[in-house]
Amino acid sequence: MSREELAALCKESICPGCDVFKEAESIRLRALADSENVKKRLLRETEEMKKYAGESVLADLLPILDNLDLALAHTDGLSAECKNFVIGVDMTRKLFVDAVKGHGLEVVQAAKGADFDPEVHDAVGTVQEPGLGDNQIAQVIQNGYRLKGRLLRPAKVMVNKP
Repeated sequence: MSREELAALCKESICPGCDVFKEAESIRLRALADSENVKKRLLRETEEMKKYAGESVLADLLPILDNLDLALAHTDGLSAECKNFVIGVDMTRKLFVDAVKGHGLEVVQAAKGADFDPEVHDAVGTVQEPGLGDNQIAQVIQNGYRLKGRLLRPAKVMVNKP
């Protein structure tokens, strides 16, 4: 039997209304849908991987930013000669912040008197500070950061509990 004869025989025996044809068509459509879903998932995963590719590098750089902030926080009562050094540290910090902002890093808002938000703040302790309401931030210990909307590190704060 030739290929043409076999094809003709198959066309004669399988009609669009029979169960074999319907089952084969169903299997074919499911396979097409599965392959489309795999393509979409791979595209989504690739885009997400590109978006957050620098996450670990930026997370490793955060302690540097913390140390620059700490150095600037302890500049009260310095001599005039040291003020120039502080200006240099501040300029370095600004350049560093601008560089990481260009890659999507942003500071989590945490300020004295703001409401504590467990989604973006990490309470490291409580204090009693007059003038602040219950569950308000009394002190920011360490800034928190987001990378393109995703929380990279929560802000460490002291919370007021009267």
